[in-house]
Amino acid sequence: MSDSGLSFTEITVLMVLAVEGEEIANPDLEKRYGVALKKASRERLNDLKLIESSKQGRSFVHILTDRGWEELKLAVVSDISAPRGAGGAMSLALLSLVRGILTRTGRGFLELFLPEDAPEAPVEVEVEGDVTTRIRAAYAKLADKPGDWINLVRLRPLLGDATREEVDIALKGMIHIPEVSIVPESNRKTLTPEARAAAVIIGEQEKHLIAIEAL
Repeated sequence: MSDSGLSFTEITVLMVLAVEGEEIANPDLEKRYGVALKKASRERLNDLKLIESSKQGRSFVHILTDRGWEELKLAVVSDISAPRGAGGAMSLALLSLVRGILTRTGRGFLELFLPEDAPEAPVEVEVEGDVTTRIRAAYAKLADKPGDWINLVRLRPLLGDATREEVDIALKGMIHIPEVSIVPESNRKTLTPEARAAAVIIGEQEKHLIAIEAL
């Protein structure tokens, strides 16, 4: 088990859902990955709000939640007890490889799940000024009108050479500005891996959308 108390099978299910990046049904879990999500584990993962399951036809389909992504990240960087045998050894070796990649490259955990054909960042003229000014200018380019909700996955590429840390600090500071709102996407099923990776963590929650009432 992991430090969170999840079984190896439950962590495996979270990893599969992360790799898939979309809903997956029980039969497909077993067919593609050879893992079965039994009732007890399904209910446990739902109770912990790590996945969302719904009945479609005769099968349950599952999708990873924001909390599930965070739990998976914690599991990957922690020591996990794997079953004995070649399969368990392979899993531990791959997890060690992932940790090494994250350490060496400085990449975020969610970036590992971006598709290879993810669109390149649009080329934009860099906005002068501090990061908050750049965010406002980028928002103005993307929004049809003040108050429109803009996903951070669209906004981040327009911020020039500002680092991820600088942008996150600026976004966290902007939540105290009355005309600025930064919220989670309520329909998490619509989130792509790119959108999840672009989120800013505020109050231990992923925030995906920004609206500015006064430009």
